[in-house]
Amino acid sequence: MSHAHLPSPGRRRLLAGALGLGTLAALAPLRPARAADFKALVCIFLYGGNDGMNTVVPLDATRHADYARVRGALALPQASLGRLGSSDFGLHPSLAALNPLFEAGRMAVQFNVGPLHAPLTKAQYRADAGRTALTPPSLFSHSDQQVLWESASTDAQSRTGWGGRAAATLGLPSPVISVGGNGHFGLSELAAPLVLPGPGDGFGLAGLSAADLAWTPNALRLDAVKALAAEAPDTDLAGAFQAQQRDAMALAEQLGPLVKRKPGEAGSNAAIDAAFAPLIANGNVTTGLGRQLYQAAKLLDVRATLGGTRQIYFAQLGGFDTHGNQVAADALGGTHAALLKQLGDALGCFQAALTAVGLAESVTTFTQSDFGRTFKPNNSSGTDHAWGNHHLVLGGAVKGGFYGSYPTLALGGPDDVGVDSWEQQGRWIPTTSVDQYAATLLAWMGASAGQLDAVLPNLANFGSARNLGFV
Repeated sequence: MSHAHLPSPGRRRLLAGALGLGTLAALAPLRPARAADFKALVCIFLYGGNDGMNTVVPLDATRHADYARVRGALALPQASLGRLGSSDFGLHPSLAALNPLFEAGRMAVQFNVGPLHAPLTKAQYRADAGRTALTPPSLFSHSDQQVLWESASTDAQSRTGWGGRAAATLGLPSPVISVGGNGHFGLSELAAPLVLPGPGDGFGLAGLSAADLAWTPNALRLDAVKALAAEAPDTDLAGAFQAQQRDAMALAEQLGPLVKRKPGEAGSNAAIDAAFAPLIANGNVTTGLGRQLYQAAKLLDVRATLGGTRQIYFAQLGGFDTHGNQVAADALGGTHAALLKQLGDALGCFQAALTAVGLAESVTTFTQSDFGRTFKPNNSSGTDHAWGNHHLVLGGAVKGGFYGSYPTLALGGPDDVGVDSWEQQGRWIPTTSVDQYAATLLAWMGASAGQLDAVLPNLANFGSARNLGFV
């Protein structure tokens, strides 16, 4: 990433929330584009490593018995699971808000996906032993595997994310729009994501909101900042930064009122507020992910604000590093259940809002996470770091169903990296790569074969299996 295009830390604080704006073209007026011309991706990253084995669970007698035998106290009873259609799989009961979306054909489950350089068998993995590029580096490490997922590469030193590279390669007029912080996913070589605060928070020059300007010294300060941005630059670097400042201030003036608007306030969208009503109390969205997706819904509703007919969003939910006390005594409560409840309820409200504003077919939402978790529990009523994981894709354009290969539920079996008894934990070798997962989403956005190869460095290693078909 070229630091010549990024402000210094001090100026980043001054331009609060306005990172990565050097790539923005002239701002479009606040009006929606026709939904038929518009497509957006919304990435939800589950930080810490979501336990996919308790997110989507087999219901048929044989596999559920295999699952329960290994999972023990962590196993979810068959009767508690929400059956997905007429299939032999069920969702964790905390995700009940998503079952209607599957029934409507608007949710897909992608089995056993993770970072891969190329297709990999257990025999190849054991023979390679991390000596070549065939084995992704630093497996089972939070920070490294987050980078591999967010960058869609097998380079743990990758400086860019696949969302940021896609925005640059597809020529989107705005960078990745983040309602969940400055994640690696949105970085490109020349831009950082546009990071927006939650509803009720100000967006713009730090300490220079409309209310702040009632105090004369603040008004003079704003005049000084504008004067600095308008001065003739003495270097190319200064000119680039001044242009970024001007774009940031213009964007803040345009977006600030929308970003700050809370449910029920003047100018809020009643349809979006109604969709999020289950998560609203006293004029506030009550969960962290709910706030992020409420903000995203507002921005998507006025989708031409940043120009163009293609946009990429980023949101996140943390806390999934469930090494201990993952479930309550009855296996239905606990840390994981609470996290999935927040995820399911926020996604359900978000999809309802998109339907209400006519964007259900135009927005595809998908999950990512550091890695899956071990099939075998640890001694602390939790699970440890693994590799392949199951992920959810939602939206009106999604072809609902199941994709990929569900792993064989046997410790030390063909999908488990372990051979010796001490390493038989149920760390699944992925049968689908992050590159294939991302390529399927970007192809729906309209990316050409050449653009996909430019964004996803390992995609060519998977031959003709470039599109998984879920959208």
